Amino acid sequence: MALPSQSSNLLERIRENLEQLNRSERKVADVILKDPQSATRYSIAALAQAASVSEPTVNRFCRSFDAKGYPDFKLQLAQSLASGTPYVSRSVEIDDTAEEYTQKIFTTNMACLDAARQSMDASVINRAVDFLIQAKQISFLGLGASGPVAMDAQHKFFRFNIPVMAYDDVLMMRMMASVANTGDVIVIISYTGRTRELVEIAKIARESGATVIGITAPNSYLAKECSLTIDVIVQEDTDIYMPMSSRIIHLTVLDVLATGVTLKRGVDFQKHLKRIKESLQASRLPVSPIKT
Repeated sequence: MALPSQSSNLLERIRENLEQLNRSERKVADVILKDPQSATRYSIAALAQAASVSEPTVNRFCRSFDAKGYPDFKLQLAQSLASGTPYVSRSVEIDDTAEEYTQKIFTTNMACLDAARQSMDASVINRAVDFLIQAKQISFLGLGASGPVAMDAQHKFFRFNIPVMAYDDVLMMRMMASVANTGDVIVIISYTGRTRELVEIAKIARESGATVIGITAPNSYLAKECSLTIDVIVQEDTDIYMPMSSRIIHLTVLDVLATGVTLKRGVDFQKHLKRIKESLQASRLPVSPIKT
């Protein structure tokens, strides 16, 4: 049962409910409150050891604060370390030192990646890989911060002997979607899933016969217009803060898809990838000798 609280900040909720915790759970709380920054880097085993309790006790402690599990708890903990500096990151304070904001950004990103990993549906990834490997051509679409993510996807997927393009211009997206055909796969990247133009383009592309894969928020406007959605759950308010963790997670999801396509192509396809790598050797300077 979740403990009552007037605050949405996890650290404040832990402090408010200390007296309601049993002795073992209080030990977990003490470790976290003593050094919350370090606690975000603990595995569940490490936290249990630091608190001299069992792992089930740690899990029970997490659930009492409305967390779905330990990864979700760590994400909430990372996000509650500071109220945030608007337009930068909610984990950063205006007077943070370089050491402090560096640690906070890395810690928050790692926690968000771990939470996203836990929420990934392998069956959806498999279906997306199947669509991509059978595609006649692939288009990656992204606006704003998602534009460079789409470009990165093009850089990865051109290696697969499938025609691939990336678009970050709305008019080009509309024209491309209107002439899409059955067998084309269009991947739309959007953290919020609320960008009006992308929602409209997804609908146009699907009506044209294309398969539309969304890398976006679950149950969003965009998700409802897609043939398949890879749900990305990140606690990041990009209406206020600069996109950080969401962008890194989208890049990682695309790495997962590229890896899936590579593996499904089989061992023989490795020769093709090897030729691409070897073509770059002439552009590289020799490795500098290490001076002792």
